[in-house]
Amino acid sequence: MRSRLRIRIDLRRLILMLAVFSALVMLVNGFQAAYQVQRELLIQGTLDANEAYAAKLAATTDNYLRQAQRQLAYGAAALASATQAADTARIATEVERLHQQADMFNTVSFIDARGTVRMASPARLSLRGQRLESRGALEALEKRAPLISEPYTSVLGNLVVQMSHPVETGEGRYLGYVAGTIYLREHNVLNQLLEDHYYRDGSYVYVVDRTRHLLYHPDGARVGTQAGRSEVIDEVLGGGSGQRHVVSARGVDMLAGYAPMPTVGWGIVAQRPTAVTLDRLDALMLDVLRRSVWPAAVALILVWLAARLISEPLGGLARIAREMDSPEAFGQIEGVRSWYFEAAQLKRAMLAGIGLLQLRMGRLRRDAQTDPMTGLLNRRGLELEVETWLALGREFSVVVIDIDHFKQVNDRYGHDVGDQVIVGVARLMRQQLREGDVACRLGGEEFLMLFPGLAAEDALKGADRLREAIAAADLGLPGRVTISGGVAAWPRDNEDFVQVLKAADRALYLAKASGRNRVMEAGAESVGRVAAG
Repeated sequence: MRSRLRIRIDLRRLILMLAVFSALVMLVNGFQAAYQVQRELLIQGTLDANEAYAAKLAATTDNYLRQAQRQLAYGAAALASATQAADTARIATEVERLHQQADMFNTVSFIDARGTVRMASPARLSLRGQRLESRGALEALEKRAPLISEPYTSVLGNLVVQMSHPVETGEGRYLGYVAGTIYLREHNVLNQLLEDHYYRDGSYVYVVDRTRHLLYHPDGARVGTQAGRSEVIDEVLGGGSGQRHVVSARGVDMLAGYAPMPTVGWGIVAQRPTAVTLDRLDALMLDVLRRSVWPAAVALILVWLAARLISEPLGGLARIAREMDSPEAFGQIEGVRSWYFEAAQLKRAMLAGIGLLQLRMGRLRRDAQTDPMTGLLNRRGLELEVETWLALGREFSVVVIDIDHFKQVNDRYGHDVGDQVIVGVARLMRQQLREGDVACRLGGEEFLMLFPGLAAEDALKGADRLREAIAAADLGLPGRVTISGGVAAWPRDNEDFVQVLKAADRALYLAKASGRNRVMEAGAESVGRVAAG
């Protein structure tokens, strides 16, 4: 024979399991929410920092290049004067000054209107007398305006950006231009401004010109190359600044901030790997988790104690419920400490249930509790019903009823007719009853009705409706049959049920003494509640 494993889950375990589950759900949800919030804060903080950093570098670099252009403009004026005076020494001095004083350019040279180098610094480059055919040189000669070129390869084989300014006489005659070159793959002004901003954690800064060429990048091999399609580069070259979540050319997820340099039309982008930004998040959340362990442990202990305290009364009642028919059950239930409302109600219901069980066991013979003539409860049945209601603490009203002049009916028409009248009155009583109401025959022409949940005033109205129904009914007599009644409510003025019943009897007698065919409430002589036909 195969046995089955039965898992027993009592209320204490159930409460504890529910509390633990709820705590875990809240902990996980709170941990996840904290993780998401901290993650967004770290990412947004990095984006904001990179945007501000890019804006600062852009402003600094842009200002530096404006100063360089002003230096070239000042030098162009001095070179125009020296050229007109054919003072080669002054030309050499001015070119050398531009190269040495500002330290903005790798080389400085003065090129005449035919594109020939008149003077260059440093002199060791041996550029003097050479005719330049490079892209930057030809563009400067053609446009005769202040320019910053695209990256190109110079005659010396260096990847350069050239800044130039035309040299003109006061009358506007073009004499050539002065040029300062920045060697992109050697130490230059951009390196000087940006090289300290490369970090080993993968963060870096790069500069892109109007034609999307990289002018500065920590990876020297990429300097001078054209950047691929990028929304960040599109926006920054369009004059916009901001921040974006991007993927680098190497597939690295990055947090980028960018800002333009309006003077030269370049853009600076500062970016940091997202993974580096979030490295701190794991340590932060681990610290949060460590700090949450002890409060969670204390909370679980408190929950366990609370679950034990809550389940103890119910567990005791449940154990007793298995032996409800035991003679000791009533005393055991009384001994259970039901300290909260639900347990107290259950305890009260079990006490009432035991009472009901014991009472129902005493009502096995229905005939012993029912009036055989009318089918209504007899005195024994009434006593059992009242005991049950009293055990349940149920409020109800009592109506004692007596058929008026019933002795005369028996004397004039005989007992058979009298019995017919009693049966008719009982039938009308049943018709007037609500669900849960009780009607019984006390004996002879005396009846009693119980109305649970009704105050005496409402019971008075119900009894009066019965009185009117009986008075209007044809019960087989030449004249009409009437009743009188007395009403009292339980509980009433700290009286027990016997006293309440006596109060209803006194009200009945008062109704009879007042002319019959009426119903009066106990104390009607003082409150004036009377229903009469």
